[in-house]
Amino acid sequence: MDLSFYKSPLSEEIRDEGRAEGRVEGRVEGRVEGAVLRAAEDILDILEVRGIDIPDAIRERITTCDNPETLRHWHRRAVTAPTAEDVLNDQ
Repeated sequence: MDLSFYKSPLSEEIRDEGRAEGRVEGRVEGRVEGAVLRAAEDILDILEVRGIDIPDAIRERITTCDNPETLRHWHRRAVTAPTAEDVLNDQ
């Protein structure tokens, strides 16, 4: 079986392109994950600074959310909501 293709310049180029794409995708995913984590921390910080009690179930729901739009919505609500539960309510 001839395996020379796997050592050819074309094969090397294809592998290099795949590696570069993988690195870019990994950086993008890392940035998104970092932004999501930061958003959750910001929501909790706002509630804590306002002196609002954060039940464990609410804290877990905030910290496990991976949807940036949902977190943005909750962040806005955290500024004025009277309770942590109200931050997550969709009213």
